[in-house]
Amino acid sequence: MNVEILSRFQFAFTVAFHYIFPPLTIGLGLLLVMMEGMWLATRNPLYHNMARFWTKMFGLIFGLGVATGIVLEFEFGTNWATYSRFVGDVFGSALAAEGIFAFFLESGFLAILLFGWDKVGPKLHFFATCMVAVGAHFSAVWIIVANSWQQTPAGSHLEIAGQPVPAGHSFELADLWQARMVIDDFWGVVFNPSSMDRLSHTLVGAWSAGAFLVVSVAAFYLLRQRHGGFAAASLKCGLALALASSLLSLVTGHGSAAGVASNQPSKLAAMEGLWQTGPQAPLHPFGWVDTTNQRTLGPKIPGGLSLLVGGRRDHPVTGLNDIAAELRPPVGATFQCFHLMVATGFGMIALSLWGSWLWWRGQLAAPQHFASRWFLRLAVPAVLLPQLANQAGWFTAELGRQPWIVWGYLRTSDGLSAVVRANQVLASLLGFGLIYLLLFALFLFLLNRKIQHGPEPLEESHELPQSWLKQGRA
Repeated sequence: MNVEILSRFQFAFTVAFHYIFPPLTIGLGLLLVMMEGMWLATRNPLYHNMARFWTKMFGLIFGLGVATGIVLEFEFGTNWATYSRFVGDVFGSALAAEGIFAFFLESGFLAILLFGWDKVGPKLHFFATCMVAVGAHFSAVWIIVANSWQQTPAGSHLEIAGQPVPAGHSFELADLWQARMVIDDFWGVVFNPSSMDRLSHTLVGAWSAGAFLVVSVAAFYLLRQRHGGFAAASLKCGLALALASSLLSLVTGHGSAAGVASNQPSKLAAMEGLWQTGPQAPLHPFGWVDTTNQRTLGPKIPGGLSLLVGGRRDHPVTGLNDIAAELRPPVGATFQCFHLMVATGFGMIALSLWGSWLWWRGQLAAPQHFASRWFLRLAVPAVLLPQLANQAGWFTAELGRQPWIVWGYLRTSDGLSAVVRANQVLASLLGFGLIYLLLFALFLFLLNRKIQHGPEPLEESHELPQSWLKQGRA
């Protein structure tokens, strides 16, 4: 394998592993605010019990997210130096904002969240919880802004040797060493054509990740008949967010797809395996792309894609045959990743609606009932559904923009470091693989130990620090 394939695989592997953790911290952060807020509003010690237990989970996941994210920043310099030089003014600004407005905010209040239960008052602790949750969300904001600018560049212009280049100019590779993107309007970069659609869809996916983790663990406790009150309350809290986020994903996903149709027609065509341009574009619920014969096999809904992206069945949609072969994404992989995301999304909606129906009937936390018992059994492994959806969604976005690393300006193959060799990338890839395998094993071990241990006896007896009880009456 050449250096390009190895570098792309290495970055895909490291970023996919890292992306297991940030969605969980975003979703859990919101749930911690909900749980601790309910305790402040009701003074019910059960909610305090929930907040303390899930805070420990948050701390473990946050630590793994930080450790695995640092590697990505180094890869920009080691494997993708040409790209980093080309986009440094724009991309660096967003990453700097992420560090200042998100990571510092999140980590600054994290110590109070984790260790301040018996040292500060309940209102200050709740404020720290809110700031950690806001910081986790801000982190997503700036990462999405940076990535979305690569998908739909705006608020910037191209310069070669310090001279502005007219829009649409195709520069030669010989000019690449002197070429760079320069910011014209920072807020134009932030609110580029795809950033807000992609941000909203990413956030609801993160909320689902946190919600289904809580639902999974609570269902496990109920099936084992352990920590009944704690598990029932946690299940309801997680299920409420799971239902809201899974339904919102339909809305935000539709908005994101409509934006892709307008800004990146080749990506939409690859997502749906659409070859011919025209009205009545079909929608494929599932299928298989035959790239050799340029057709997509499987059931289809006539006019479904036109209706979704244009609001009417005769809305024309660009097909792959109207796009130069060298500018087409890998169609088969993009198609399958997109449909995996959609399928898991509908799976989460179905499970959330089922759980909500059981809740309405008063049978949610009653494993003695047949329907409830099977719901709980399915809810335990359902923690994997949002992870599959989030990973498949990111792969769809990144595969679908190929061959561009910065849409319309820089190809992925041109963004590599000039001095890195294939054997060096392979050696580092094997090293990362071993380290990440050990980290993942450690994560699963610690997570399982915390779940098996359950809430602390002090928490389960609903005893609270005296300082909290005094301030709670104030």
